[in-house]
Amino acid sequence: MLTREFRPPFPAPRPDRSRLVVPPPHESAGHWAGAPSACVVDGVTYLAYRLRRPIGEGRGYALVVARSADGESFETLAVIDKDRMGAESLERPALVHTDEGRWRLYVSCATPGTKHWRVELLEAGTPEGLADAEARVVLPGSASTGVKDPVILRHGDQWHLWASCHPLADPDEADQMVTDYATSLDGLDWTWHGTALSGRPGHWDARGVRVAAVVPHEGRVFAYYDGRATAAENYEERTGLAAGTEFGAMAAHGTLPVARSPHRGEGLRYLCAVALPDAWRVYYEVTREDGAHEIRTELHRNGNGTALNK
Repeated sequence: MLTREFRPPFPAPRPDRSRLVVPPPHESAGHWAGAPSACVVDGVTYLAYRLRRPIGEGRGYALVVARSADGESFETLAVIDKDRMGAESLERPALVHTDEGRWRLYVSCATPGTKHWRVELLEAGTPEGLADAEARVVLPGSASTGVKDPVILRHGDQWHLWASCHPLADPDEADQMVTDYATSLDGLDWTWHGTALSGRPGHWDARGVRVAAVVPHEGRVFAYYDGRATAAENYEERTGLAAGTEFGAMAAHGTLPVARSPHRGEGLRYLCAVALPDAWRVYYEVTREDGAHEIRTELHRNGNGTALNK
């Protein structure tokens, strides 16, 4: 139970109280709509997400950028195919609207024939323009580390980034992950500052952790993260909660996940949170009874009618 001193910005996700946003491309195991990234611009919600087929049938084959007036019913604006990115698979994107009015999509790309991941950037004047924007590598990773699933936050005059990092020395161990932290003045050239969050031996998140959302709130920095205990739980991570006093190192809170699916695998991951004038809206990928994954949303209003992060 969270104490008064440890008060997150909104309640833990409850799939039974959520609404469906994006169904899977096919209703069977291995077919996913997920890995959402959202932002709100002039009262309109923009959502980027990944579509996936089973291993051997294409994996993460496309990213979609969509728009909604109510945060629940979306129309497609752009589709980015994995072949256009020269990737074997695509994973979580990060959608950002800059102060200059530009649109950026940070794309997680699997390097063909390897366990390596990199992040490339698409930038355009409109969300629709992302479909044809020129790509550039901004997080190349290295021969020893794959980098993907960026979470990006603008705060003050700095860009902050948390990315999932995977060891590549042993291909059988490449599913392990920690979250490293970086900063930038322009969102293009990044300086790494070490590991912000890692797994805890003997706990439900021992095999690896992936920060999914970062929310400053009441003098703390809260992180909602995906975790798993074993390699067998890959693709079915549950959501945990961590916190710190700065944007760097954070500590996991509690001994159990704060959210999971009620169905087989229990996967509830890639939570994304956007602040509204009097509420928080969250999106996440969740496992269904048939083993497919879908994107659902919840709206958490503050009782006194003010924004929860003020």
